[in-house]
Amino acid sequence: MAFGKKSNYSIDMTTGPLLPQMLRFAVPLMLSSILQLLFNAADLVVVSRFAGDNAMAAVGANSALINLLITLFMGLAVGANVQASMERGAGKMEELDKTVHTAMLLSLIGGVVLIFVGLVSAPLMLGWMGAPAAILDQAVLYLRIYFLGMPANMVYNFGAALLRSVGDTRRPLYYLTFAGVVNVVLNLILVIVFHLDVAGVGIATVASQVISAVLVVRCMLRAESDIHLDLRRLRIHKEKVRGIVRVGLPAGLQGTMFALSNVVIQSSVNSFGEIVVAGNAASLNLEGFIYCVEGALMQAAQSFTGQNVGAGKYERLPRILTVAVGCAAVSSVVIAILGVFVGESLLGIYTQTPEVLQAGMNRLSLMTKVYFLASTMDIMVGTLRGMGKAVMPTLVSLVGVCGFRLVWIATVFRIPAYHSILTVYVSYPITWALTSLAHFCCWFVIYRKLRRVYEETESKLHV
Repeated sequence: MAFGKKSNYSIDMTTGPLLPQMLRFAVPLMLSSILQLLFNAADLVVVSRFAGDNAMAAVGANSALINLLITLFMGLAVGANVQASMERGAGKMEELDKTVHTAMLLSLIGGVVLIFVGLVSAPLMLGWMGAPAAILDQAVLYLRIYFLGMPANMVYNFGAALLRSVGDTRRPLYYLTFAGVVNVVLNLILVIVFHLDVAGVGIATVASQVISAVLVVRCMLRAESDIHLDLRRLRIHKEKVRGIVRVGLPAGLQGTMFALSNVVIQSSVNSFGEIVVAGNAASLNLEGFIYCVEGALMQAAQSFTGQNVGAGKYERLPRILTVAVGCAAVSSVVIAILGVFVGESLLGIYTQTPEVLQAGMNRLSLMTKVYFLASTMDIMVGTLRGMGKAVMPTLVSLVGVCGFRLVWIATVFRIPAYHSILTVYVSYPITWALTSLAHFCCWFVIYRKLRRVYEETESKLHV
């Protein structure tokens, strides 16, 4: 097997200028994330226009719960990415091969587990969240159908994480483009022609997930280098599971706690009725497109940091962080301008109901102005994970984001004078700012320690 052979899709993250390399990595990843969100956006737009605002609210009310249930396993995909990035940077191709086969088998197992979790817990969890009675039955139906596609969802995301570890973000974009087109076409057919409403958009989403998973597996089966997959060698290597879990489990727990805090926030949003729930769902979906920039920059910072740590090139780490945050600053200005001038028009894609539009703008107008704080926070988390540190950013995030939000909802939100939807939304920028500052302090301490250890090692080698 020809491990170590560079393909036209891979990126050498340990040499050369950082900005063009990071953009080459991040832009396809950002577009891929946008396409993934288009799956849900197509669901919301089609079901709203042809089945009504309650149907849109039923689909949108599931987003926080879906994130809660799948985030733990998605954290393991982060662990696989970091593990593979370090092994690629260090040139340990045999170890990388074991990581690839362990990660892909873990993804399949996790997807099967999630089918049963989603089917059993759907009505209980949605009831606990206080989903309005008018949308509860439809929300349960959508959630159960969605979770039937979990094995495909997990396989695709783990495979894409492994491709990103070697700098390949273009092929996942191609696969999602095709799957996204299929999703939109099926949405229109199943909802308009067959009148399946919420069930129709759920089936279309599952079909698109299966297509993207098949394509990414096919890619890895045909790969002639680094991330080659051989189904006969799928097995769990205990040492690789430990490495993946060491980074992935804290990342997953952090994401799960984030999702849990968002479930609590969604429950607070639900208390304001169907109109606010629908407006919040539309705005949240639009924000997902905004955060594609943030997610792409975080993944770039994580993968670039991981490869350079594996290669022992610690002097590049401050530049990686600076370039990523600089890109976030530029994008945040553009996003803030778009939010002011075209925010309402974009929300109009989802609904023409004036009350729902206003409810959506109440959230969107704030979030577009404070995007930079969220982006900086996630970039800091990505660089810390790339350094192999997962527990520290998890603990900081749990206290700074999840803990503060829960306290905010339990205290400030309960004060009659501040019991408003705006009070719920303000919890986001406050927690992002506090957590970003804490993450930077952690990064500075860890970076100095890495450089000191490296310099001491080099000094001993030259004695």
